Amino acid sequence: MENKVSIDIPEADILAVKAALKTVGDILNPYLIALTEDQRRKMLKMGEATEPFVGKVMDYVVSNPQFLNPFTNVPEMHKDWKAISQLLPILRTVDQLSSNLNDTVMEAGKEVLEPALAYYTAVKMGVRMNVPDAKPIYEELRKRWEKRSKPKDGDAES
Repeated sequence: MENKVSIDIPEADILAVKAALKTVGDILNPYLIALTEDQRRKMLKMGEATEPFVGKVMDYVVSNPQFLNPFTNVPEMHKDWKAISQLLPILRTVDQLSSNLNDTVMEAGKEVLEPALAYYTAVKMGVRMNVPDAKPIYEELRKRWEKRSKPKDGDAES
């Protein structure tokens, strides 16, 4: 089994990253919003392929305003477009970092879970062979694998 994640991050580096992320949050949070899942699902979304289209429309709104709907708030369109232009590069950087963090945590989890499962299997074998100390370890570890009954409607899941 190849061990791809063999790192020991100094606590000072972890603290520095947390402080930097807090600073980023403190700076950006006044400008950010939160949407519900329902809002996200129902929302018209501008994807990467649509950005050039919207950019051209923003140019035409200025050069050919005769086609504007009378209810269109052009200054707000410009503010939104500027916000997208400012935030999108930050979002892409954060997405890349998030992806790498997820991959690293996932791989480290796999690398610790595989030997943990092997240990659990050895403990189960120890119980079958009446090895001292195996049974209390097994009783504690098996709780993870016990089937739980599904909660009834209105019941909170444990």
